[in-house]
Amino acid sequence: MLRRVWGWDFGDSSTVTVHVRRLREKIEADPSDPKLVLTVPRTGYLFAGDAL
Repeated sequence: MLRRVWGWDFGDSSTVTVHVRRLREKIEADPSDPKLVLTVPRTGYLFAGDAL
């Protein structure tokens, strides 16, 4: 994701985790119980909501 989204060849997965958390804080009704941006184990993230 770092490479495909931002074009970075450096950094680690915690960078992505922080960005996803901040996104959830902005778009989820309850960020601690996400319904729109879901974590898919061993895969990544899934946007499960309708277009905003």
